[in-house]
Amino acid sequence: MPPVESPRWQQKATDFFSSSSFKLKQAGQSAGDNIADVAGKVGSVVKSRWAIFQDARQRPPPPGDTVQERFISAAANTGVILRKGISETKEKVAVGKVKVEEAAKKTADKSKTILNNIERWQKGVASTDVFGVPIEATVQREQSGKAVPLILAKCADYLVISGLSNEYLFRSEGDRKVLQQLVSLYNEDSGASLPDGVSPIDVAALIKCYLASIPEPLTTLALYGELRDARVSIDDLKNILKKLPNVNYMTLEFITALLLRVSRKSSLNKMDSRSLAVEFAPLIMWQQGDSGTDLRNHLRFTLKAPPKMVDTTSNTATWDLLDEDDVDASSQIPLDDMSPPDYSAIEVIQCLIEHHNPIFTDANETVWR
Repeated sequence: MPPVESPRWQQKATDFFSSSSFKLKQAGQSAGDNIADVAGKVGSVVKSRWAIFQDARQRPPPPGDTVQERFISAAANTGVILRKGISETKEKVAVGKVKVEEAAKKTADKSKTILNNIERWQKGVASTDVFGVPIEATVQREQSGKAVPLILAKCADYLVISGLSNEYLFRSEGDRKVLQQLVSLYNEDSGASLPDGVSPIDVAALIKCYLASIPEPLTTLALYGELRDARVSIDDLKNILKKLPNVNYMTLEFITALLLRVSRKSSLNKMDSRSLAVEFAPLIMWQQGDSGTDLRNHLRFTLKAPPKMVDTTSNTATWDLLDEDDVDASSQIPLDDMSPPDYSAIEVIQCLIEHHNPIFTDANETVWR
């Protein structure tokens, strides 16, 4: 039975391919009736290829065939047909009527992105990505012998050696462009070394961005209630944390060990255990729909390329076909006047930092704690 793709990508892809035919035909009509048919044809091809794509996924494979092979073949054929359609469109668009060409190119680019993402979900996880991927899948793929993602180990070691004294470490947001470059670096090679000269502030921000990107908190959604109720009991917290999957447990130990080291230099970096808990609680422990979503969305927004500027003098309503659905302008800055912080989660994380060694007596992993 083939693996099921992410419902998020499935719905996003269905909506996109279903609407492409209408939008491209609409683009052709605004540029001139003489090319409306060509634009409609390109859109129809996109829609029909999606139908073929779905059929290829559902049909039983012949001997020796796999879902992935048929999937990749369908995606490749779609790209060829789209390029041919774009070429035909270019030939028929007169000077000054280039909107269909632009729309067709955007459609091809967007369809390629969606197909790639669905393919990655079909395979379970992306071949190299670490951001946005379940933490246990990343550790399993890396096969490093460690129960902690390599990106966290690289960043933590760097900070321990050269960055713990920086003021407001983990509170400062870092340089967005640098963070995007680091995300690309580690999505290509999770074992890469940090570039020379990178700022400790950016490395600290990268850790927060990584934790914000994983689908489920380190403490898991299932244990939220138990941890909240046991937030002032070292023994209870210790016993509850033993219920975590090993990767989650060891990574939580690793992160809180790092935060303990940071807090011990609070006279220099201005970040004591409470300040660190405020920064990390929304990234480590949350329940569905809690107020920490604002911070996580803000950090995820940081990882996205800046949106392209649009010409407000033109009719952008027709041509803004392929904007990123998830980018919300309100996410560009943290909103401090929204829902109150989850003080219970903050108390749990503060306790894990201040009483790290008694709570994680079974870990024995972090050599510099």
